[in-house]
Amino acid sequence: MSIRIALIGYGKIARDEHHPTLDANPAFELVATVARRFDTDPTAEPARFDSLDALLESDVAVDAVALCVPPQHRFTLACRALDAGLHVLLEKPPGMTLSEVDHLERQAANAGVTLYASWHSRHAPAIEAAREWLITQTVTAVRIDWCEDVTVFHPGQTWIWEPGGLGVFDPGINALSIATYILVRPFALREATLDVPSNCATPIAADLSFVDTAGAPISAAMDWRHEGDPAWQIIATTEAGELKLEEGGARMLIDGELRIEEDKNEYAGVYALFATLVNEGRSEIDVRPFAHVADAFMLGRRRIVDAFHE
Repeated sequence: MSIRIALIGYGKIARDEHHPTLDANPAFELVATVARRFDTDPTAEPARFDSLDALLESDVAVDAVALCVPPQHRFTLACRALDAGLHVLLEKPPGMTLSEVDHLERQAANAGVTLYASWHSRHAPAIEAAREWLITQTVTAVRIDWCEDVTVFHPGQTWIWEPGGLGVFDPGINALSIATYILVRPFALREATLDVPSNCATPIAADLSFVDTAGAPISAAMDWRHEGDPAWQIIATTEAGELKLEEGGARMLIDGELRIEEDKNEYAGVYALFATLVNEGRSEIDVRPFAHVADAFMLGRRRIVDAFHE
């Protein structure tokens, strides 16, 4: 039997990724969308509601929700859905604070439903192969570059500049989600510099320095002022050679030799795992990427830069 699911929030990520992925996955039936307003043809969508409460009070049967709203609004909606006995998928980041996610994890366990804090970049084509290769190696250094043009990927999205919006860490957390998955040894932040526009609450760029439990350095540069094609890459230097992930994990090279190059279809993996978790009665809440971002906000030196104007 298909899992009857509703999309809560119907912005760009829901339209471009979640909706078509659900349409292609027979494990799910998209029964409703919830948003304060819709910009698309009303005849092309399932049932529409302007609030989660309106959906829950309707006669539309639903088993699960995917929360695609900005993180500032996610906690209250997740609590409401869990209280109604629904399985919940959280877009990244899973909330505004770690304490929110901790509460949701306990609430889901008490309700006996699935909570899945999704990290879509972990489902890029080369990620699993990179993890398997690095498990057999001794990593001596890691370099992360995660740079893109904010006006291309977040046009008009003012919430990213507000408290809880994460700023450049909204995409940068994707790099951290990959690193925490493919690297065997845990790592911790030591220094951070955050460039914050004078008219914003969140950073437009960040330079991070980590060290793993064996002392290997891990550096990360994230910048939303990048022009041209995005630079989404991770380079892991090992005693046996160099592994490079490019295009957010769509390509993998070892010592310059191309091993994997495939189109990304990350959300197919996200929903395949969500279906498995629901069917097996399990939750998955890995907060390590989010914890690294929280550490950056706590330890980082803030450097005020010119006001940002899109």
